[in-house]
Amino acid sequence: MTGPGHAAYGASLHAVKASGVLVQVEPAVFMTLVGKADEPVVVVAYGGAFRKRYQYLTSYKGLAFYTTSPTALPLSRAELIAAKSIKMPQI
Repeated sequence: MTGPGHAAYGASLHAVKASGVLVQVEPAVFMTLVGKADEPVVVVAYGGAFRKRYQYLTSYKGLAFYTTSPTALPLSRAELIAAKSIKMPQI
């Protein structure tokens, strides 16, 4: 592997380590997890390339949970953080 190729490979490994564990769940499961948290914090974005959807991201017991929904979820007790977009890693 050449110098630039080696550097790109190293950077991609670092990015994978930084992304951690991400669990995609259905909206109902996401709502259950948010309801179990003492002080839930949820990142929310609206968008999409082909169809517009709400995207939600939260943390629960050390794992990051993600869901999408065509309609807004009722998250009145959560602290909401509006994001321009949420980018999900491709597996």
